[in-house]
Amino acid sequence: MSTNVTSQATSELALIEGRPPNVAQMFLDRVAATPDRESFRFLHDGEWTSVTWAGTAEVVKRMAAGLVALGVESEQRVAIAAPTSYNWILADLAIMCAGAATTTVYPTTTAEDVAFIVGDSDSRVVFAEDDDQVAKLREHRDRLPSIGKVVVFHGTADGDWVIGRPDLERLGEQLLAENPEAVQERIDRISPDSLATLIYTSGTTGKPKGVRLRHSSWTYEGAAVAAAGILGVDDLQYLWLPLAHSFGKVLLTTQLQIGFPTAVEGRVETIIENLAVVRPTFMGAAPRIFEKAYSRIITMTENEGGAKLKIFNWAFDVGLRVSRLRREGKRPGRLLAAQHKIADRLVFSKIRERFGGRIRFFISGAAALNRDIAEWFHAAGILILEGYGLTETSAGSFVNRPDEYRFGTVGRVFTGTEVRIAEEDGEILIKGPGVMDGYHNQQELTTEVLGDDGWFHTGDIGELDPDGLLRITDRKKDLFKTSGGKYIAPTSIESQFKAVCPYVSEIIVHGESRNYCTAIITLDPDALNQWAAQNDQAGKSYGELVSCEPVRKLIEEYVATLNGRLNRWETIKNFVILESELSVEGGELTPSMKVRRKTVEDKYRDRLDALYG
Repeated sequence: MSTNVTSQATSELALIEGRPPNVAQMFLDRVAATPDRESFRFLHDGEWTSVTWAGTAEVVKRMAAGLVALGVESEQRVAIAAPTSYNWILADLAIMCAGAATTTVYPTTTAEDVAFIVGDSDSRVVFAEDDDQVAKLREHRDRLPSIGKVVVFHGTADGDWVIGRPDLERLGEQLLAENPEAVQERIDRISPDSLATLIYTSGTTGKPKGVRLRHSSWTYEGAAVAAAGILGVDDLQYLWLPLAHSFGKVLLTTQLQIGFPTAVEGRVETIIENLAVVRPTFMGAAPRIFEKAYSRIITMTENEGGAKLKIFNWAFDVGLRVSRLRREGKRPGRLLAAQHKIADRLVFSKIRERFGGRIRFFISGAAALNRDIAEWFHAAGILILEGYGLTETSAGSFVNRPDEYRFGTVGRVFTGTEVRIAEEDGEILIKGPGVMDGYHNQQELTTEVLGDDGWFHTGDIGELDPDGLLRITDRKKDLFKTSGGKYIAPTSIESQFKAVCPYVSEIIVHGESRNYCTAIITLDPDALNQWAAQNDQAGKSYGELVSCEPVRKLIEEYVATLNGRLNRWETIKNFVILESELSVEGGELTPSMKVRRKTVEDKYRDRLDALYG
């Protein structure tokens, strides 16, 4: 190891070891360091409104004191049932500063599961977005005797069980008038090992599992990302990710450590529109966002056809060649460099402007990003840094860096964390400060994945390349064997199809104990409508389009292209296109938009059986 590498590792470790003892202190340190700098901006009456760190701290302190006044004790749980917003962040910071622990609830969670999560966590107070979220709690109030109060952001307060955020702040003001040090006293009692968060993983089977994460886990995550040196105080984040998910949460603690401002808006449908206005320098996202953007640009250009399509295809041929040379540490020749300059002016600069024009990089996580899509964006001058982690590891454990990235990998392990590949089956094992304490009220399940040695069994299969960068092969439980004895990694095939077919929304490859593979496919409505407008099918419903013969033939062509990339035993011999997209409400997707594979296969068992008829 060179002296420079050793020095860098030592410097990173020093920053991590010197981190604050808890998230609340991390927040106070940030406020003290940069009180007048912008902390957050958010939409208010259609306009972006900005607040400083000092301004944020004033509200948080009143809300934290309000929770103390309501009788919330150290490490008791307070739930948040709301979409990503500035209110969510205020509530979470207030919970941290009250010495309590946040229980996360997706706003799309059913009333039955809300009751389970709030009851299982023994939450004492719930922050709710609106009357719809309150209604879920009222429906099962008899099962939730521990809830003393519900604090609603945008809903109806009844003056009794349900109060508004201003009511909570008034309670806090009254307490602080009597005891100005009430909040600081709570913060001083928070140890690094105190419970900070109960994140309930949506899971692809069974009831949600509450992952217990300590304050030291989150402060480690923030310090580890800061130590990597990929972000600075002058960056601007756009945050839309669900804050009930660990990926969103880790970006908050990273912000506390580094101090950059964040524009926060949780509506997925307005991401592209808002990026053009906010003009951030980075954003975290799940692969589906990049897949949809890629598909939208491809289908729009193909439908325009003519000279525009020829220029577009030529530009990306040039861009991909330049991208590959640069990743090999080489420079393009004079002619190729001149061609790339023209391609950038005609095509790539316009694509970058769609994302605000200032993006230094995106961070992709929560699921595997297809390598072809990552390379396509890089050809356009947009770098996507893929990372990897789980809720059980406080989100981040690996990430590619701007000065060291390799598409198809999730980068190098965070400083302070260890990784091991199990010899018997290739499972990825992780050990470090980010690893959870265990599953709440589920000791047996905790023992299954977290032994006495502290190594967490991720359930993912992977390999380390010679430079120490991790490549994820598949999800261990998703691997299946055909009746011919061949093992299939379905997520790899599914990822490849999303790069091949710009019309696909989801694909589930099936073949367990079958003699060949088939697939369930859903299509993206926006992309499909664009195709319909160009192919004499305009005005037809989604159901009519996916059932028509021209669409079937269209998808058959893309499946044939996919099959040309696969081993013979992996090829898709037949498929069914569903008449509707998969949904959270239908139970086919988790709240974090992951496919519940078994649920989908069971739900459409008759359709799958027919493919083998």
